[in-house]
Amino acid sequence: MLNYQNLKKILFKLDPEKAHLLAEFGMRLTADFTPFLLSIIASKYFVANERLEQEIWGVDFLNPVGIAAGFDKNATMIKALSAFGFGYVEYGTITPKPQSGNEKPRLFRHIEEESLQNAMGFNNEGIDKVSRRVSRIYPYAIPLGANIGKNKITSQENAIRDYEELTKAFSPFCDYLTVNISSPNTPNLRDLQNENFIKELFKACVKLTDKPILLKIAPDMSEENAVSICKAAIDEGAKGIIAVNTTVDYSLVANPKNIGGISGKVLKDKSLVIFKALAKEFYGKTTLISAGGISSARDAYERVLEGADLVQIYTSFIYEGPSIAHKINTGILELMDKDGFCSIKDAVGSKIK
Repeated sequence: MLNYQNLKKILFKLDPEKAHLLAEFGMRLTADFTPFLLSIIASKYFVANERLEQEIWGVDFLNPVGIAAGFDKNATMIKALSAFGFGYVEYGTITPKPQSGNEKPRLFRHIEEESLQNAMGFNNEGIDKVSRRVSRIYPYAIPLGANIGKNKITSQENAIRDYEELTKAFSPFCDYLTVNISSPNTPNLRDLQNENFIKELFKACVKLTDKPILLKIAPDMSEENAVSICKAAIDEGAKGIIAVNTTVDYSLVANPKNIGGISGKVLKDKSLVIFKALAKEFYGKTTLISAGGISSARDAYERVLEGADLVQIYTSFIYEGPSIAHKINTGILELMDKDGFCSIKDAVGSKIK
């Protein structure tokens, strides 16, 4: 329906951030002025099959493939992304106050490795503008997650206040919230990935909402440390874990920049190692979402078999285009057929049950 490979040749001649803004403009324009096109696109790309459906936290997920936070920072592309076949959208990261992010250029392609490197720095329009925008469409046809983070100027001592403010502001306009303390692009943010802070953070935030709050972790830690901080979060009321965010292991690409985090195919092995360690400990005890390096149905299905209730993609959407969610979902159905699973619920965690 859309010849993305031809379009990609044009987009990849542009600076990556400008290409992203152009894509955002196109999606917003379509949603606002030619919404009938979204229905046509959805009929082509959205996979509606009850075998892919799951109820998680009392919320219906029509398929397990979501778009990770960072792509739709300001919740401007939700309608278009759902038409492209995603089963849920996680918007953000949002901070209490608007912020412009880090100095440009701050987004880079590693084309040979089908990966990206970003040092965006939580650039977003802030609570007021984003919450008003989402309030106009929520509740939505698919689940929405709100990814929240502290402002760059907020001190470590006052970080919990930012997360409390964001939790109260976005709880009415999402189906779950994700605490982001794992981005490498806000100075010292990853220092908050310690048991004491996480316990205090979740103890404070779970009191403010009846929506599930999840923890998103970085891949650049030991398996033991990952398990311990996730346990701290779960013990204080976290309802799920997203593993993982981008990596600062610059050895994964041939020509890295010295800033930001890397996502895409090169993150696949590292993210899978961390995810397996978490699934071994927490499968059946909390909701597990796998992200990082997923670019095919087989990648996604492997995570499902290892215990992932849901998966998220970002970079593969850039490289593969609008058909990626459709390809993954139809591929998962084919792989389930081969393995004799009647529903995805039967497949989740089958390798470790």
